Amino acid sequence: MADTGIEFRKPRTPPPSAGAITLLTVEGMDCGNCAHSVTTALRSVSQVFIATVDLQTRTARVVWSSPIPGKTESLLQAVRIAGYEASPVSPNQKASPSVGFHSWQRSLQIGFPAMVLLLTAEWVFGLGMNEVFRWIAFLIASLIQVSLGKRFFIGAWRQLRVGKSTMDTLVSLGSGSAWLFSTWALINAPHLHLFFTESVTILTLISLGHWLEARMSERAGDALKTLLSLSPSSARKLHADDSEQEVAVHSLALDDRIALRPGDRVPVDAIITEGRSAVDESMLTGEPLPISKSTGANLFAGTINRDGYLVARVTAVGEATALAHIAATVRRAQSSRASIQRLADRVSSVFVPVVVVIALLTATYWLIRFDTATHVQTILAGWLWQAHAMASPAVAALTATCAVLIVACPCAMGLATPVALMAGINAAARRGILIRDAIALEKSGSISAVAFDKTGTLTLGEPTLSLCLRLSEFTHSDDTLLALAATLAAPSNHPLSRAILRAATAANINAASASQWREFPGLGIQAFIDSGSFRQQMSLGSVQWMESLGLDVNGARAQTEAAATQGEAVVLLANTTEVIGFLTIGDSIRPEAITIIQRLITSGRSVHLLSGDSAAACLWVAKAVGIPEDKVHAICSPEDKLTFLKKIQAQGRRVAFVGEGINDAPSLAAADLGIAVGRATDMAREAADIVLLRPGLLPVIEALDLANQTLRIVRQNLFWAFFYNAAAIPLAALGLINPMLCALTMGLSDLIVIANAQRLRSPKRVD
Repeated sequence: MADTGIEFRKPRTPPPSAGAITLLTVEGMDCGNCAHSVTTALRSVSQVFIATVDLQTRTARVVWSSPIPGKTESLLQAVRIAGYEASPVSPNQKASPSVGFHSWQRSLQIGFPAMVLLLTAEWVFGLGMNEVFRWIAFLIASLIQVSLGKRFFIGAWRQLRVGKSTMDTLVSLGSGSAWLFSTWALINAPHLHLFFTESVTILTLISLGHWLEARMSERAGDALKTLLSLSPSSARKLHADDSEQEVAVHSLALDDRIALRPGDRVPVDAIITEGRSAVDESMLTGEPLPISKSTGANLFAGTINRDGYLVARVTAVGEATALAHIAATVRRAQSSRASIQRLADRVSSVFVPVVVVIALLTATYWLIRFDTATHVQTILAGWLWQAHAMASPAVAALTATCAVLIVACPCAMGLATPVALMAGINAAARRGILIRDAIALEKSGSISAVAFDKTGTLTLGEPTLSLCLRLSEFTHSDDTLLALAATLAAPSNHPLSRAILRAATAANINAASASQWREFPGLGIQAFIDSGSFRQQMSLGSVQWMESLGLDVNGARAQTEAAATQGEAVVLLANTTEVIGFLTIGDSIRPEAITIIQRLITSGRSVHLLSGDSAAACLWVAKAVGIPEDKVHAICSPEDKLTFLKKIQAQGRRVAFVGEGINDAPSLAAADLGIAVGRATDMAREAADIVLLRPGLLPVIEALDLANQTLRIVRQNLFWAFFYNAAAIPLAALGLINPMLCALTMGLSDLIVIANAQRLRSPKRVD
């Protein structure tokens, strides 16, 4: 059983476990863009290998490229330059969960009652010009400015100090200007309409957008929390005298011995030194049946010991365990940003100053050309809807400017991509498809060619006895022949020997006893078989070895050639004088392979077979699954596979490679998209972009389809976010929608984007 949790890095990149780790708390982050700014700042520091930021817990995790940590001060300085504050924390210190979610929830608990009270009094009961109500509105709005608005003003100031502007800038300008003007009018111009209600509504509805984003992020972390909960907090450590002691898992060291009783979760990665049991590894492999484990077998953290007592030696702890690597992969996937997302970030970074300029031009227009602006508003109102008449140039300028600043808040634009990518990644995880990061998901949607390895990918990778044929009267039946072959094969660990023994066990055939057993590596096996009065030397091995022993193999020549055309291995059984039996062992084709290949071809993708096996074996598999003969490339070394992939890429095509062996690792790394199937080796998983935890090939189609759905949702979200701003800003500038309605429509745009992304939560599963 291969390690299923190696972090997905290219082979030339050192694994995260090789580097020291620094944890930071970060102050001032309120949204996904804030977290991205901090992540970018940390990754810019020299010797930083990985930097991930958790918005919910306000923490950052930095993995250095060497076992010796870099200077923490350089990280703190980078965060300060980005406009935030950070401080180091102890690795054992636990951050408070869901800080962002509960913080925004508290803001809504304050803001919503205030907003409803002011809206009801002003718009239902018509108390807008009542002097008592105006002072009550002032007090409520001031409270909201301090409680809800504080974080926006601080965020805007932090970014302004480093020459940046964000959504906080727009929110602060919009709500702050509405509150300042209303406060001035309350004292100096009692006849003017006040915008205290609008300032409260703006902050409340934008807080609602942040709450939705925080809620989405919290849900997105459910898969990570579930993974981390699989690791127990304590373990049974065995001392030299074999006495057991309950200890904390983090106190275990390499080569410590641990005891596992039936029902225990494995606390760390280990290797069995005593005992035999069935281990449930479904959390790693997706396979529901427990796997038999005995001395020398690997155990992985989070798996369950089902029915035996085991003693194991610790081989990996902490960040080096398979479970920790999977958790790190999920964490990185949730914080990664694809190029389509970075495009939205770049647009947002220039969008804010452009909106500020438009707001200034709007204010100037209404102040200087009030009559013209009012006339244009009246004309457009006749075509669209009736707008409130502006009382004066100053009121008009303030109202229109506030409307522009609020309606332009790029909240929907900022949510458009991350919520869709996160929903897609988590939808894949729930279906046993582990996606390395958002970039891998984006690449999955542009694949035009798919290359498959053969053994263990298109085939099951487990040799199976397909034919057992008597060639002489030495044995009375095929069962007797199989019993003799199984007797010779029983002590051997060779895959072909294991296949013979499995076939005998399945047929309830018992092996006889053997003596003077010898194995000749790469050739075969010899032993004396004892059964009652029968004792004779027997040999089990290849055709070439039998010939070297001086035996006549012509009787098996035709069957050997026929087996070769089907990619099967031939094993002969012989006594000292003649070949008495013929056995063929082949690798069965995955039952779903034919369907998968046909779906890929039907979708317009070209499908190729790359294998180091013989041409006959490759052509037989290709014909069986439907791959055209001209797309088959046999006897390929790892270098040959790389050359072929580069050839496809040189034609301007995006190619995915699907494999599972150690020799597939270079191809998985070199392909545009590497997909490691079910029981891929450690090296293959390190190189892959996507790991299929569910057995079989069906998740390949599902992963590609899910990627296409996700990218389609992203494009839809970006379109509607940009369309909304492009259409609403001119209307706000011309006074056709007031600040309160602008805040309301901005909040609705957030809901539309998030609801659209939620369609990915239940994509069709390929069966």
